[in-house]
Amino acid sequence: VSERLELVHKGLGEMQTLAAGVGDLKRVLTNVKTRGGWGEVQLESILEQIFTAEQFARSVKVNPASAEMVDAAIRLPGRGDADTPVWLPIDAKFPREDYERLIDAQERADVDAIKTAGAQLQRAVEIQAKSISDKYLHPPHTTDFGVMFLPTEGLYAEVIRRPGLIDDLQRKHRIVVAGPTTLTALLNSLQLGFRTLAIEKRSSEVWKVLGAVKTEFGK
Repeated sequence: VSERLELVHKGLGEMQTLAAGVGDLKRVLTNVKTRGGWGEVQLESILEQIFTAEQFARSVKVNPASAEMVDAAIRLPGRGDADTPVWLPIDAKFPREDYERLIDAQERADVDAIKTAGAQLQRAVEIQAKSISDKYLHPPHTTDFGVMFLPTEGLYAEVIRRPGLIDDLQRKHRIVVAGPTTLTALLNSLQLGFRTLAIEKRSSEVWKVLGAVKTEFGK
């Protein structure tokens, strides 16, 4: 019995240690700056899995006339000078307090609180979308749309559930909202486009070489 009690005591000690670790994480995520940094780290991790280091950049000043820097941007080939890229801005946002209030209201099945918290979350997302649009969308230096990255699937699911919100963000602010899975799909599509462009470029070079060979052969 004493051996079993000792094991139980040991297990409780380990649980307390784990609980303390969870508390530390909660304090980290309560800090707005640290929480934003966590979203940026996750965004960077996804980009690194799909793109090479030359295809994207972190903390990019997408508008030469402004000091504002977006969390990350995809380097798209420019129409004119090949050395002048067009940036696709991606900014990570995590309105955790608004999201937690909504989840808490849902767990309590409080209809009024759910409605209020949902409206607050929607308002927070709209404000962030406008901020990204105003700060980082500057054609021809950037694309005419940007991406707001929400670092958890739960938060993304709650945002897309808001009737008409996604369409409004795209129409009013030219912002596309993406969670981890959606962003990965979007980036994979872009990567496929990059490969097609590379193949076309190489095909053009091969065609020129064949043309020169034909000329030499004629001579």
